[in-house]
Amino acid sequence: MTTSRHADQFDAPTAAVEDISGDYTLDPTHTRIGFSTRHAMVTTVRGQFTEFSGTAHVDAANPGASKVALSIQTASIDTGVADRDAHLRSADFFNADENKEITFVSTHVERNGDDWVITGDLTINQITKPVTVPFELTGSAQDPFGNLRIGFEGGTAISRKEWGVTWNAALETGGVLVSDKIKLEFDVSAIRNA
Repeated sequence: MTTSRHADQFDAPTAAVEDISGDYTLDPTHTRIGFSTRHAMVTTVRGQFTEFSGTAHVDAANPGASKVALSIQTASIDTGVADRDAHLRSADFFNADENKEITFVSTHVERNGDDWVITGDLTINQITKPVTVPFELTGSAQDPFGNLRIGFEGGTAISRKEWGVTWNAALETGGVLVSDKIKLEFDVSAIRNA
């Protein structure tokens, strides 16, 4: 039995169904696609994307048959600071006017108990590279509206320069303004299709 890494922070997860197999649609109102990076070598800046859609086919018995597809609206980037968000949307970073979507399409899925590892093609700035994201199943529940929900949490780190996101500025004290390493964070709630 695996122990949730957040067990000390939240109520214990529920397991409404033994077999979570099925087709699901991401619930954007209860899902967070976030990121964090170091700024000026001293602090962490966090943000998220607010507009996205995604689907999943989950096969608990044959995880390799599972599939995930995610589409993120690049311009929906939100760090809580309008000027910074405008800079991130510009050609210095994501060039959101020309690169309207960031996409992820799975190519391989593995499972070990409640732990799932999803490998897929991440496309940013029209550059596609493979990424592997470990996920933990955080539970399943029947919500008050009759929907079967499943939850997953996961994350990974990427080098933004591999996707052509290279803008930076040198600091007088050494180092750079924006870290190359970006941590991606996924808190996912998905609803089984009727």
